[in-house]
Amino acid sequence: MAKDAPGMRGYRPRNENGQLRDTRDDKHVGTLEKQYRRDFGVRDDMHVGTLLKETGMSSVNDLIQSDIGKK
Repeated sequence: MAKDAPGMRGYRPRNENGQLRDTRDDKHVGTLEKQYRRDFGVRDDMHVGTLLKETGMSSVNDLIQSDIGKK
């Protein structure tokens, strides 16, 4: 893994071209709900990729920054 830019702590997983890795689409929504204290109103075992398609979002970051599932 490559060292992060100045001001960023530690090492973070990156692709070979240097970009930060995306969240895997087969991660379960329940994991995100616990991590970000959200309730997306879907089954916990739904894959994140499926939720992104249903909501029309392009990334987990967009999903988290939206108002969807905020308590």
